[in-house]
Formats: sequence, structure tokens, C-alpha cells
Amino acid sequence: ACWTLLLCCLLTPGVQGQEFLLRVEPQNPVLSAGGSLFVNCSTDCPSSEKIALETSLSKELVASGMGWAAFNLSNVTGNSRILCSVYCNGSQITGSSNITVYRLPERVELAPLPPWQPVGQNFTLRCQVEGGSPRTSLTVVLLRWEEELSRQPAVEEPAEVTAPVLASRGDHGAPFSCRTELDMQPQGLGLFVNTSAPRQLRTFVLPMTPPRLVAPRFLEVETSWPVDCTLDGLFPASEAQVYLALGDQMLNATVMNHGDTLTATATATALADQEGAREIVCNVTLGGERREARENLTIFSFLGPIVNLSEPTAPEGSTVTVSCMAGARVQVTLDGVPAAAPGQPAQLQLNATESDDGRSFFCSATLEVDGEFLHRNSSVQLRVLYGPKIDRATCPQHLKWKDKTTHVLQCQARGNPYPELRCLKEGSSREVPVGIPFFVNVTHNGTYQCQASSSRGKYTLVVVMDIEAGSSHFVPVFVAVLLTLGVVTIVLALMYVFREHKRSGSYHVREESTYLPLTSMQPTEAMGEEPSRAE
Repeated sequence: ACWTLLLCCLLTPGVQGQEFLLRVEPQNPVLSAGGSLFVNCSTDCPSSEKIALETSLSKELVASGMGWAAFNLSNVTGNSRILCSVYCNGSQITGSSNITVYRLPERVELAPLPPWQPVGQNFTLRCQVEGGSPRTSLTVVLLRWEEELSRQPAVEEPAEVTAPVLASRGDHGAPFSCRTELDMQPQGLGLFVNTSAPRQLRTFVLPMTPPRLVAPRFLEVETSWPVDCTLDGLFPASEAQVYLALGDQMLNATVMNHGDTLTATATATALADQEGAREIVCNVTLGGERREARENLTIFSFLGPIVNLSEPTAPEGSTVTVSCMAGARVQVTLDGVPAAAPGQPAQLQLNATESDDGRSFFCSATLEVDGEFLHRNSSVQLRVLYGPKIDRATCPQHLKWKDKTTHVLQCQARGNPYPELRCLKEGSSREVPVGIPFFVNVTHNGTYQCQASSSRGKYTLVVVMDIEAGSSHFVPVFVAVLLTLGVVTIVLALMYVFREHKRSGSYHVREESTYLPLTSMQPTEAMGEEPSRAE
């Protein structure tokens, strides 16, 4: 139906002398690269010949008629100008149309970002674009998340668009990308967008100051000591790598971070083959940069001092040798007597006596390590075996006690092994306790053999007990009772007389009586006359 309508229009006769036109439709079309286009060429000339289409594109005649022809153009890959021509009344008339081809970019890629970017320093975003037309409608946008950082036209082929960015802590982990926008909206199409794959940025802060390394100056072989390494002001602390080592021995560190502070803790154990000067090393690596701290450490071996007795338990009178030794380079001193030289033992000899029992021998050892003097001490105690003895100063040989009193027999024995002490009465098996209170009576009177005994022998001391028998206490008590009764009787009698005197006014004491009879006074006396006194 469309072709019929078009044919009818083309066959309509024109007016003689009129200027005829050749129309090309569509006019100035826009299509995507590689697409097809249907083109119609028509004229209003009634006596036109066959219409021709001139183009470099692949074409195919679809249909034709009087004053018109339709063509199909395929695989349109570039901008082109098509020309239709026809002879009308012996004259050639032409019509043209410009084909504009648009294509999306073949590659939109954001150049790789720095593996680590220091905070506070600029880095450059680079977006590379290949293909895409028309270039006058192509724009490149640089993005952080969805934030536009730069918008620039794509000019060259290939195009590279750049923009500087100041790195901050907030950029750590942020995605960056670039986007192309082909704006074909003026041509009645749309806005064609193509976005690159995002790239993630990692930013960091690493202070110039070295870590704080806390480590011992000296470490003895087969001993352990904690080592701490701390660095403040780094970001992000959780992504820092820490290396702790003793010499070439890597230490198993526990790393903890709090805010911008990182702390690594490990235990350093000194081995025998590491003896000598060594270093403790702490490396903190972040963002491809490293901060390092080192501390000197001297690993030493300090054996001893070892104190030995030739006889730890020696009989009294025997010879005992005491020796003290230590490791190489160690100076020992035994009971104030130094060895001849470092690394050599110190010795002394003695004849064991009772006074040496329990004696302690002291040995001190001194080792110089890197200008410092380290000291250690050790001691040993000598036991001397000797026979039992009783101290006469604490055990009186003559005791004078009173009958029926409590006393303690203060006798002490000594010896090694410790002796048993018993005091037995001569001529009997009666034993008195030693060192504890007991009740003394006349039966304890006599001589006692106090004997201390042990596996080393016996020791006997004679103790005499003189018990004084006390006199009877019955007569003095009886006399005291009678005197007390007499005094009480007299006091009672005087109290009675005093009471009667107050009642009658006076009393007469009859001289010839051995008692104290009381008589009433005469009436005249009661009236105020002075009473007579006893002659």
C-alpha cells in the first residue's frame, strides 16, 4: 500500500515549465555503526528516466517505478553522503543526504591506581577511551563513588583524560571509575553511557619516627624474655605488617592495634648457639614503606656457682674440703677468698669441730657482660657428727628446794644426732622430768645421774637435790585465831559501854573487878555534879 501511494504521488503530472526536484529520504539520518538504512529517491518530473543512487556503501535496489526508486543500504560503518540522480526532459537533477554513524566506545578503562597512596599527596586518575563517535558528542567523566571529580570531552583517538586527586583517609577503600557519555539526544536518540570497571584506592599514613622497641640488654641461654614493639600514628594500623626477630631467628609476634597505635609482642628465647652479641629487630611495613628499630642484645651463659662439700655430713675431727666453681669467665669467691682467676674454682679445708655443725659456706660468682657485672650467690651447710654433751652452765649440779613446791629441772643436752636426756635417781629407777614443771617433795631428796645418749656415745652429769622439810603450821594458826577472838570480844564490849554512856550520861568503873561492870550514876550526878574518877 505504501509503495502504491508513493507511486501515485510520483506519477502526478507537473505543470509545463516548472522546475522539478529530486528528493532523498530520509534526510541526514543518524544510525549506529554497522546498521542498515532504507533510502527512497523520488522526483515530481513526469518524464523522468531511471533514478540512480551513487554511494560507496553496499546498496540493493528494493523497488522502483515511474519517478521513484527505493534502495537498502547495509553495514553502514562510517559517515557517508549519498546522491540520487535522474534525467528529466534531458536535464539531470540530483538530490543528496548525509548519513551520520555513531558508535559507542570500544574500550573505557581507568588506569591502575597506586598500590598504596600516602595521605596528603596528589595522585592522578587516568581514563583511556578507544573508539566512540561522533567525538563532538562524547564526554568522559571521572568518578569517586558517584561523585564527579572531572568532566572533559574526548578529543583524540585514543583519548586519555586525567585529573589530579588529593588523597585523604576517607579515600581508603573508595572505588574510582570513569564513564563515557555519548549524547545523541539532539538527533532524537538518547544518552549512551559506558562505565569502566572500578578500581579501589588504598591510602596510608606512616610516621617518619621509628618504632619504640623494648628489649632486654642481656639474655641468658635457655631463658626467655618479652619483647615489645610499638608505633603510633599509622593508618590503617590493622593493615600494617610487623617483623620481629632475634638475629636471624624470626619471633612469633602477637600484633594488636588500637586506633592509630600498633603493638607487637613476642617472647625471645636465647639458644646456646646464639651466645654473643646479637640484635633485636622490629620492622613495621605499610604502604610499601618500612620503619625499623634495632636494639643490641648480648646472649650469655652463666653457670653456677656450685658449692660442694667433700663430706656433707662429717664426723668430728675429720678433714672437710669446700669447693666452689662456675662457668668460664666467671670469678668466684668462697667465704671471702677469691679464686686465682676467672673460670677457676675456689677451695678451703677445715677440721670439723662441734662449732662447725650447721655452718654455712657462701660462694659468690661475678660475670662481666658488656660492661655490666652480674652476680649470683650459692651456699651449702655442713653437718658435723659429734657426741652428746650437757651444758653445765644451764644444768646446776646442786639444787636446794623446799618440800611441796613446784620447780623445773633446767638441763639441756646437745649433740648430732640430737641426744636423749634422762635423769635417774641413784639406787632406784625413779626418773624426774627435765625441762617441764613438777611437784617436789621430800622423796625427791638424793643424787641423780643425768645422762645424754645418742648413737655417738653417752655423757653423764651428777645432780644433787636437797629437799628441805617444812615445820608444822598448826600452833601459829591456833594462836592467831585466839588473839583474833579476844580482840573482837573487847571491841564488842567497848561498843556496848559507849552506847550505855550515851543513854545515862556516865559510868562507874569498879577498880577491884577484873571485868568492866557498868553501874548507874546517882541522881545528884545526873543533875550536873562532877562524877568521881576511879583511883
